[in-house]
Amino acid sequence: MSIGYGHHPAPFSRLGFHALLLALTLLTTTIVGARLATNFEQNLPAFQFDEDLAFLATLWDQPRLLTCGLPFSLTLLAILLAHEFGHYLVCRYHRIESSLPYFLPAPTLIGTFGAFIRIRGPIFSRRNLFDVGVAGPLAGFVFLLPALGIGLALSKVIPGIANQGDLTFGNPPLLCLALQAVFPDVAPADVYLHPVARAAWIGLFATALNLLPIGQLDGGHILYAITGPLHRRLSQLFAVALIPLGFVYWTGWILWAIFFLLSGLRRPPIIDEFPVGSGRLRLSLLAASIFLLSFTPNPIQTNVAL
Repeated sequence: MSIGYGHHPAPFSRLGFHALLLALTLLTTTIVGARLATNFEQNLPAFQFDEDLAFLATLWDQPRLLTCGLPFSLTLLAILLAHEFGHYLVCRYHRIESSLPYFLPAPTLIGTFGAFIRIRGPIFSRRNLFDVGVAGPLAGFVFLLPALGIGLALSKVIPGIANQGDLTFGNPPLLCLALQAVFPDVAPADVYLHPVARAAWIGLFATALNLLPIGQLDGGHILYAITGPLHRRLSQLFAVALIPLGFVYWTGWILWAIFFLLSGLRRPPIIDEFPVGSGRLRLSLLAASIFLLSFTPNPIQTNVAL
């Protein structure tokens, strides 16, 4: 990410590119959502790789089925858009030049690689860096909370459904609490999440990932704004700490740790090293609480024999 001062309206061609990426991401996530919705209606496991691929042919013949994927895709894109616009609006407030969100359509399990904004130039103040870093996760979290509530209200009970299919998903603490509130006498593995709740789960995972106190992640920006020169060493420690999690819980943490360590644990160049102040320190505790509520050490388990 890079930053500069001032704001200049993007030319039409650039706005068109942003709109094109958003439209393509809406399409790819809606395709995934249509399959999730179909499986939900038929009481089938959320992900079954062989059948999911065959479903693409069905969509080609019956494109009207795409409409049932909109609850998932619109929920997911709203959460991602809120996160990125949290960053963008704070950049505007601090007169930091940044791009509109770039969405990344992709043939993945969720139909996207997420979204990002591009910040051009250095951030001169630790306070500005903190504000930009914390705004995205807070904004996204505000949007995913009602999505989670609505999604759970639409979910249903099917014994053992969460452990069926090709993937099993871990439950972060916030989801565990919400499941206990909505389904007080039901085991979490017996709750079949509606596609809207599934989108909220993805939002929780993305929030936890972004709030990892490492490098150029949002959590890394917050870490540097608070700790200053200790940022690099602490980032290294947190990145290395992901490796044992990978061996014990989810191997994906090992890949993330390698990525963070190889890509460098840089920080934006800061000129004004004035401390962030007590108000922002309290806000950092809120961000840490959101991270703890969103994080699960074993987010995804593959049930397919390799």
